[in-house]
Amino acid sequence: MFGAILGDIIGSPYEFDCNNIKTKNFPLFSQKSHFTDDTVMTLAVAKAFMDTEDVSDDKAVKANLVASMRELGTAYPDAGYGGRFSHWLTAEKPKPYHSYGNGSAMRVSSVAWMFDTIEEVRRAARLSAEVTHNHSEGIKGAEATASAIFLARKGYVKHYIQKYIETEFGYDLHRTCDEIRPDYHHVESCQETVPEAIIAFLEGESFEDVIRTAVSLGGDCDTLTAIAGSIAEGYYGIDEDWKKAALWHLPEDLAQILRRFDVTYGVFQERPLNPVHEAMLFAEKAHRGQKRKGTDIDYITH
Repeated sequence: MFGAILGDIIGSPYEFDCNNIKTKNFPLFSQKSHFTDDTVMTLAVAKAFMDTEDVSDDKAVKANLVASMRELGTAYPDAGYGGRFSHWLTAEKPKPYHSYGNGSAMRVSSVAWMFDTIEEVRRAARLSAEVTHNHSEGIKGAEATASAIFLARKGYVKHYIQKYIETEFGYDLHRTCDEIRPDYHHVESCQETVPEAIIAFLEGESFEDVIRTAVSLGGDCDTLTAIAGSIAEGYYGIDEDWKKAALWHLPEDLAQILRRFDVTYGVFQERPLNPVHEAMLFAEKAHRGQKRKGTDIDYITH
């Protein structure tokens, strides 16, 4: 789940076609890096499952999903939700609205860590999608993403993960990022985000390289990178410095959910940041919003 949140934060400055950079050479963090609705809803889904006493009870799971998503969504109303989802957050009687948007895939990562079989993971992913994104493509996007994360964390090689996703979900994963990148633009459907995110994972050579590759594709790149990053975490793992970077960008209530999840389903150790990283974070925060004299370059680059 850290991978999804880091992907969201790192991709956030480059979202929308006007901000796309189409290169892997960019600063991972800047004063423009921030969490968005992808992070809020990722944590909401995790919280809902952790708060459900009997996760085999579909009705109870869905009730907690609705409650958790609306609780955190209304607590962070300006996180960047789509129009129909914003309406769902405040509706008197919220109902699923047949969406195939990529929101179902970007928020699903926690379930891949919480269950021990791919059948259980796919069921949980389906439930997490159905409360809003009950279109077949919305459900498929969530299941495919969760399946890829689960297989990655279980140690399956990339070729097997690719074959499973293509066979089970029908996505074309034989394109390359170089083929996708030139014409790829901002689109918010599962069918035009999930395959591209998985391809970025397949091509990446490390957690960081997957993140950079995903951002370089452009489009809705905070969401695309959240999906790719969530799979990359399962495959490569992430160290404590990455975890600290994610937590540093979150307000305390959201950070508490992430810590609770990691204590239960991951390995979280309280230890200091690498001193160099700590110095960089301190300097960025101290000089946030400042530019180098006579330029538009962030002061932190100096």
